Amino acid sequence: MTQLWGDFLWSLPYLLSQSCHADSELPSMSQSDASTGDVTSANVDDENWLETPFDDDKLKEECGIFGVVGVADAANFVALGLHALQHRGQEAGGIVSHDAEAGFQSARRFGYVRDNFTSHKVMETLPGPLAIGHVRYSTAGSKGQTAIRDVQPFFGEFSMGGAAIAHNGNITNADALRKELVERGSIFQSSSDSECIIHLMARSMGRNIPDRMEEALRKVEGAFSVVAMTRTKLIGVRDPLGVRPLVLGKIGDGYALSSETCALDIIGAEFVREIEPGEMVVITDKGVQSHFPFRPQKSRFCIFEHVYFSRPDSILGGRSVYETRENIGRELAKENPVDADLVCPVPDSGTPAAIGYSLQSGIPYAMGIIRNQYMGRTFIEPTEQIRNMGVRLKLNVNRALIKGKRVILVDDSVVRGTTSRKIKEMILDAGAAEVHFRIASPPTAWPCFYGVDTPQREKLLAATMSEDEMRDHLGVDSLKFISLDGLYRAVGQAKRDNDSPQYCDACFSGEYPVAPSDQITKGFELKAAE
Repeated sequence: MTQLWGDFLWSLPYLLSQSCHADSELPSMSQSDASTGDVTSANVDDENWLETPFDDDKLKEECGIFGVVGVADAANFVALGLHALQHRGQEAGGIVSHDAEAGFQSARRFGYVRDNFTSHKVMETLPGPLAIGHVRYSTAGSKGQTAIRDVQPFFGEFSMGGAAIAHNGNITNADALRKELVERGSIFQSSSDSECIIHLMARSMGRNIPDRMEEALRKVEGAFSVVAMTRTKLIGVRDPLGVRPLVLGKIGDGYALSSETCALDIIGAEFVREIEPGEMVVITDKGVQSHFPFRPQKSRFCIFEHVYFSRPDSILGGRSVYETRENIGRELAKENPVDADLVCPVPDSGTPAAIGYSLQSGIPYAMGIIRNQYMGRTFIEPTEQIRNMGVRLKLNVNRALIKGKRVILVDDSVVRGTTSRKIKEMILDAGAAEVHFRIASPPTAWPCFYGVDTPQREKLLAATMSEDEMRDHLGVDSLKFISLDGLYRAVGQAKRDNDSPQYCDACFSGEYPVAPSDQITKGFELKAAE
């Protein structure tokens, strides 16, 4: 089994190079352990210029975490798992492993998993039956000029042995914790909020690593799903609200922890269950031990995971993400019908909702916009003329299909509105008679402080404009969003419980389940009570 997956892992560069060869020139560290370096990434304007015109108008995924225990060459499985979670973070990734003879070993790199963790030379430095990994998009800490020391997993050497930790989410009191820890003598190596957890563990008097982690996480506010490891244990924890996802899988005699079920599929692991909100699992060769160290609270899972963040082939809360997104499209069609000739998705995130809208409305579904899946990042010099092509470098209109038609465009969200305007212009240039936008989420009017990189509130279109004003700003014939109750119906609820919401929907409602204390200190104003 291990050899089979090892062969697949080593073949990934060839398989992926057929479609992504030009992406191989990403910044990376040397073959030695990059965790010892202090190297900043390449200039974002130069290196990511092709991604910026299209992708800067999307909420950015938080991070992805993955861990495996009880299999030979665990780091190979972690690399595969991180590859499946690449959509949750493309900036950088890291793996820490432990072997009885070699001890703890780590590798951290900028860029994609496929370009860094499919090399024999790298992977042979990560031996052992226990490993964890992390793919990153910076939601806290430096952005754009990320240092390698910001890349997780983080490692700490304690009196009872070493431990590594990978964190998905955001600590809303990190500034206050960091100030207190620094005043007490802690020396921080990164700008990441997650490093606070390591320093809190170092100051704990707990008898073992899991005890110290419990004590540290009790002082943390915000959202956290954590995968950690000691020399013999794989540990998984979710915050009491369960804002960010974490699942448990079984592979052979071992176990895996993952942000999403799709990453279990790629390594052939059986999905066992979700880690419950407020639960800590400690996995050894004796099995899984579970307990709940935090004060029980009502779950507030991030509803935007259903809308956009998670991969459509994952399972959330016992529900297929794809089917939920199709249901969102159906609800959207019920709430906001319009006479038209075609329903077209804004690829790729709008596709399941567009299919649902088409099925409910009876209006034919069509691929009116085609995404260029093979465009590299360095195939041409980024001159100003090329930069001005913007979204056209990634998306192209199917002119023969669009000309003369009344088109419904279905997208997952509108953030700044910049991309929506460009796509509208492309559709009209192709000869469309009408353009109607239907959005598979309510208006995004508030920033997220729980692990999603969101623009400042004043840069969110819905924070400063009414729906009609947004329609006029985008220059479309109509613009409609699914209602918050409609979104709740699509995820299986009768409606939103306004007194005690079933999900975290703060980006839509402005109702934060955990007060973002650091942001409030900086002057952020919460929504006034109604």
